[in-house]
Amino acid sequence: MRCDGGMSTPSSAPAGSPAGPLVAVVTGASSGLGEATAKRLAREPGARIVLVARREERLQALAAELAATATVTWVAVDLTDDDAPATVRDHVRREHGAPTLLVNNAGAGYRARFGSEANGGWENVRRTMAINFDAVVRLTEALLPDLRSAAPAAIVNVSSTAARVSRPGTGAYSASKAALAAWTDALRAEEAPHGVHVGNVLPGFVPTEGFPQSELASSAIGRRFLGTTEDVAEAVVDAGLKGKAERYTPRIYGIAAGVRFVAPGLLRRIMGSDKAKVMTTSTVSDDAA
Repeated sequence: MRCDGGMSTPSSAPAGSPAGPLVAVVTGASSGLGEATAKRLAREPGARIVLVARREERLQALAAELAATATVTWVAVDLTDDDAPATVRDHVRREHGAPTLLVNNAGAGYRARFGSEANGGWENVRRTMAINFDAVVRLTEALLPDLRSAAPAAIVNVSSTAARVSRPGTGAYSASKAALAAWTDALRAEEAPHGVHVGNVLPGFVPTEGFPQSELASSAIGRRFLGTTEDVAEAVVDAGLKGKAERYTPRIYGIAAGVRFVAPGLLRRIMGSDKAKVMTTSTVSDDAA
C-alpha cells in the first residue's frame, strides 16, 4: 500500500545552507531512531521533512506534532516493494523539489541462528538483507541524481556497531549492517566529487519499540551501556549536517570496534562465552520495522 500527504507550516526562517533550506528524507520515521531524528531535524531553520515508513497513522501523528516548526509531508510505503524508491522520489520532487539530506534508517533485526529450523537459514538472511541493505541501496539510487543537483547535500546511513562486532544469533543482522558500512565507505569516496557527503552512524544498544533491549535494561550493569534515541539523532546531525564520516553512539562502542582489530582473539572469546548471551537481544517486531 502506498499513500502520501503533508502538513504545511508557513516559515520565514533563513536557509540552513548555501544550497537552501534543509529538505530531509527520513526512513523508518514512524518510531524509534527515525522518529527522534525527524524531531531533531525539524528544529533546523526552514526545515522541510519527508517522513517515510509503513504505518501511515503514525506518520500523520508525527507530521501534526512537527507542523509548528517545519513543513512536513509523509509517504506510507514498504521500502522493500519494487516501486517504493520511485514512489518516494516522485513525492519529494512534487512536494519539495530536490532533497538535501537522505537518512537511511529503516531496518529490522530478526534474530535466529543460521542452523535453526525456527526462522533461521537463508530465508532469515534474505529478508534481513532486503530491508537493511537492498532497500537502502535502491532508495539511494533513486534519489542520488536529485541529491547531486542540490549539492552540497548528504546521505546518512544508520548502520550498527553490530557491523563491527557480531554475536551468536545475530549473524544475518550483522552481515547486513557490515555490508551497509562497507558500501557507505565506498560511496563516500565516490560521491565527494559530486558534493554529496556520505556519513555512517553506528548505534550501540538503544532501547526502542522495535529493539526493546530488555535483557540489558533489566541489568544494572547493562543499563550503563544503553544509549538514547536522542543521542542517535544528534549523531545523524553530526554525520549529515556537520560532515562527520562516522559516528558511534554511545561513543564508548567505538572501543569495542577497535578491539575487533587490535585483539580479535580476546573479542572472539568474549563473544563465544555465556556472558555474551545478555548482548543477544530481542528481535524487532514486524510492525516496528
